[in-house]
Amino acid sequence: MSDDNLIGRLKDPKQKRLAFHELVTIYREKLYWHIRKIVISHDDTDDILQNVFVKVWNNIDTFREESSLYTWLFRIATNEALTFLSKQRRKRIFFVESEEDYLLTQLEADEYFDGDEIQKKLMCQVLKLPKKQRLVFNMKYFDGMKFTEIAEVLNLTTGALKASYHHACKKIEEGLKKDV
Repeated sequence: MSDDNLIGRLKDPKQKRLAFHELVTIYREKLYWHIRKIVISHDDTDDILQNVFVKVWNNIDTFREESSLYTWLFRIATNEALTFLSKQRRKRIFFVESEEDYLLTQLEADEYFDGDEIQKKLMCQVLKLPKKQRLVFNMKYFDGMKFTEIAEVLNLTTGALKASYHHACKKIEEGLKKDV
């Protein structure tokens, strides 16, 4: 089924509920892992994902279809995850903990992380990247998104994204070499 068909059904009050169920079925896992790589915590990811789908439900009628449904959903998910981190940052002012330290602590404490030691080292290096580079790297490397799709989600040029991705790869490579 095409996204155009799904969007049309989502905007039809008679078909909205069933179409929304299909949308959740199609995109839940992709969005979950995208958010999870940003906030690390399974529980926080579940809460954010629920917020994403509530926003989609409430705003599908205003979706102008200037981008694909896929990139619109990823934009909402990215913004919700970044908003969550921003709120966490404000809470941590009293504890004097950086975002990087917070995320690394979340990774270490994550009982659901099932990766091996090499995957954990990679994730630690990814979490040390500046936010924009981390987002670009996650979307390109883990989500397999095209630079044009990432550009729509983050509202950046493809040239800037390619440079960010290149710098992120170099930093991760250097970090992994030091970690050996």
